[in-house]
Amino acid sequence: MLGILFRFFKGSAITLVVGLVLAYFAGEAFHLGGGKAVFITLILSVLEVSLSFDNAVVNATVLKDMDHVWRKRFMTWGMLIAVFGMRVVFPVLIVAVIAHVNPFAAFMMAVNSPDQYAQTLTSAHVVVAGFGGTFLLMVFLKFFLDKEKDVHWIRVIESPLSQIGRMQSFEIAACLMAVYAMSSAMHEHEQLPFLLASMAGLACYILVDGFSALLESGEEKKHGHGVATTAVRTGLSAFLYLEVLDASFSFDGVIGAFALSNNIFIIAIGLGVGAMFVRSLTVMFVEQGTLDQFRYLEHGAFYAIGALAAIMFLGTVHEISEVVTGLIGAGFIGLALIASIRHNRLKEE
Repeated sequence: MLGILFRFFKGSAITLVVGLVLAYFAGEAFHLGGGKAVFITLILSVLEVSLSFDNAVVNATVLKDMDHVWRKRFMTWGMLIAVFGMRVVFPVLIVAVIAHVNPFAAFMMAVNSPDQYAQTLTSAHVVVAGFGGTFLLMVFLKFFLDKEKDVHWIRVIESPLSQIGRMQSFEIAACLMAVYAMSSAMHEHEQLPFLLASMAGLACYILVDGFSALLESGEEKKHGHGVATTAVRTGLSAFLYLEVLDASFSFDGVIGAFALSNNIFIIAIGLGVGAMFVRSLTVMFVEQGTLDQFRYLEHGAFYAIGALAAIMFLGTVHEISEVVTGLIGAGFIGLALIASIRHNRLKEE
C-alpha cells in the first residue's frame, strides 16, 4: 500500500515541500511571517483537495479512455494551466476587466494593494458563479439524463431521469429554467451579469461537447466501429473538457481563498499544491481501476457536482461556507463508496 502511495504521490509530495519553502520566503518577503504563510498554505492545500475530490473522480472517468500520451499531457501542460492559468492568470484578468486596467496593472494591484485586489475579485462572484455553476450543472444533467445509462445507484431518482433523457436536448432546457429561476431571486443590478455569464458557461459546454462528438464521429468512420459515448473521450477534446471542468471547480475556491489570505503568491502556492494532489488522485483512480472496483463512486461524484452547481447559484444570494461545500461533496462520495462496497459483498455472496 505504501509503495502504491509513493508511486502516485511522489511528485505531489515534492511539490508540497517546495511549495512550503516558497511560501515561507513569500511570507517573510511580504512581512506576513514565514510560519504563518506555511500554515495558510497547508490549509489552502487541504481545502483544495477536499473541495476537488469529486473532480478527481470525474476526471478519472474521462482519463481512463485517453491514451498514455494525452494522460501525460494532462499531468504536465494541464498542471501548468491549472496552477498558473486558473489560479493566478485568470483571476488577474478578471480584476483587469472589472477595474478597467491592463493585466500588468491588475497584477501590480495584487502585489502592492492586496486588499483592493481581493475586494475587486470578490465583487466578480456573481459572474464566476454564473459561468461555473452553469457548466457544472450541464455536466451533472448530461450524466443523469443519459438515455443509455443502465447502472443506477439511487434508482428512484436516476431511472426516471434516464427516461426523461430520451427527450432531445432536455438538459439544456432544464439548465435554462434553473438559470432563469436563480436570476429572478437576485438583485436587479446583478441579473444581467449573471445571465450573460450563465449563457457563456452554457455555450462553452455545448462547444466542448459538440467538438467531442465531431471527433468521435470521425473516429467511428475511420475505424469502422462504435465509439463509447460517455462524456469526452478523444484526446484533444478530453483535454479541453478537463481544463474547463477544472476551471469551473477552481473559480469559487480561488475567491474563497481570500478569506484566509489576500496574498496572491501564497494563494497560488496553496491551491497549486492541492491541485497537484488532486491530479495524482486522478491518475491513481485510473491506473488502479478504482472506478471499476467501486460501482457507484462515479455516481457520487456527479451528485457532488450537482450539489456544487446548486451551491454556486445559491451563493449569489446567500453566503455559503466552503466547509459546507466540502462536507456535502465528501458526503456523497462516502455514501457512494459504502454502497459500492455493499454491492461487491452481495455480489460475492
